[in-house]
Amino acid sequence: MKPTATSGSLLGWKGRDVWAITPDASVFDAIAMMAERGIGALLVIEGGKLAGIVSERDYTRKVFLQGRSSKQTSVQEIMTAPVYVASPNDSVEDAMRLMTERRVRHLPIVEGERIVGVVSIGDLVKWTISAQEEHIAQLHNFIAGSYPG
Repeated sequence: MKPTATSGSLLGWKGRDVWAITPDASVFDAIAMMAERGIGALLVIEGGKLAGIVSERDYTRKVFLQGRSSKQTSVQEIMTAPVYVASPNDSVEDAMRLMTERRVRHLPIVEGERIVGVVSIGDLVKWTISAQEEHIAQLHNFIAGSYPG
């Protein structure tokens, strides 16, 4: 059975990798890093603190569609700030609700001022599907009379 459904337990399940870039880096470098890592967003860190987040969506809307140069545009010019965050103790449902209401696809998980991971809407959907499949299997076993507990 999955542990309690919190943002922290989700990080334990999916991993705690955090990929970041500085605000003065070029958008080109940010997009190249996202492509290399197979991710859709990077945290923007300045002086050890979370300054913003930059995503493929930011690039598309604020650089590509406006005919700007990704090599001449800095991350700080297009990043989203301030950033919505969740605590490791927040429920997966609360994280999903926040992301849906605020229309964001990536949510840093922060403990105090320390970034402990990032979850995407895809991570939340995978977690939910996996939890539902596990619950269905438990119900099936219970109905079949083979439930161990």
